[in-house]
Amino acid sequence: MSAASSLSEIAAELYTQPLGDFIAARNARAADTSDKALATGIRALRKPSVAAWVVNVFASERASQLGEALQLAAELREAQEDLDARALAQLGRDRRALTARLAAAAADLAESRGERVTPSTRDAVQQTISAAFFDPDAAAAVASGRLVRELEPTGTFADAMDTIVGGGIPSAPLPPSAPPDELKARRARRDAERAVREAEQAHERAARDAAKAERVAEEAAARADDLTSRVADLEKELDRARREAKHADTDAADARERRAAASRAADEAEEALTAARSALDALDGSR
Repeated sequence: MSAASSLSEIAAELYTQPLGDFIAARNARAADTSDKALATGIRALRKPSVAAWVVNVFASERASQLGEALQLAAELREAQEDLDARALAQLGRDRRALTARLAAAAADLAESRGERVTPSTRDAVQQTISAAFFDPDAAAAVASGRLVRELEPTGTFADAMDTIVGGGIPSAPLPPSAPPDELKARRARRDAERAVREAEQAHERAARDAAKAERVAEEAAARADDLTSRVADLEKELDRARREAKHADTDAADARERRAAASRAADEAEEALTAARSALDALDGSR
């Protein structure tokens, strides 16, 4: 067994000891170790915060329960990219409820071992478990049972693992011992549910497009009917105008003939008047 693996095992053991005994137990373990490098590593282990210790105890004594929850969280991280807003909201509520239950169970376990867990510590425990639900590095840190401090649920942890975990950077937690068929069934169901959601969304889009096309077709048909009716009215008006124009042409021709006849009659009357006046003037001159 390597020194590094021995250190991680020793750290996991020390980080679940009663908090009040941590310093003494750490120093005693280092003193009993003949390997100087390993003893130096043991002495360098920092005392965990109360919230970190509560999570360590839970990870050690409820490893199966925590492992199943972390595996479910990993599957949900994969699935959430395919979820709609309503499903994501429900997923968020389910996560909060699950982390609250795990934090309560961890606090109860710690209190059964004689440690007082304040409301603020319980909140810190819940935030730490919540961080493990969102980030795989945080999940590895929580599952290791070697946390030194609590975690923030919105942080990033890959570059700070040496300050978060004592005894070496942990590997990713192993999946729970669920039968492969069960995990395969979960993935198949998730894929089927995604396919149903996509089909439902496509159906809704098609229904909206069909309804819109129907409205556009109805409006176009109504406009075509209106224009056809208007064309018929205009054609009737054009026929009437043509007939009236023809009649007007005839009336105009008749009027021109009457005007010409009247003009000739006027000329003849003027000539007669001129002749009559000349005859009268001649009579007056002969007297």
